Amino acid sequence: QVHLVESGGGLVQPGGSLRLSCAASGSIVSINAMGWYRQVPGKQRELVAMVLNGGITNFADSVKGRFTISRDNAKNTVWLQMNSLKPKDTAVYYCYCNYRTTVTQHAAWGQGTQVTVSS
Repeated sequence: QVHLVESGGGLVQPGGSLRLSCAASGSIVSINAMGWYRQVPGKQRELVAMVLNGGITNFADSVKGRFTISRDNAKNTVWLQMNSLKPKDTAVYYCYCNYRTTVTQHAAWGQGTQVTVSS
């Protein structure tokens, strides 16, 4: 079983910055992809940013140029640096990890961390 531990959410004013981190632990042989989704009440969970093997990154159009994502393979950790935050970035942010064990491939989710952008 794999656990994802998230940290870094909170309240920030518009234009401010936050950095989210997520560490994966457990029976992981390798990680295929690791990143972040977000969700607001009444809406579907949406991709924010993802980093794949080889350092390939994907970003939602709404965060391009403002958010960056980085990953430490040795520590099974991913960070999301969020700059120039806007009220519409307010959501619960969930860490996502697609990984392999010795047997097969799995996906895991973190418990979610609240990000609120408000003056």
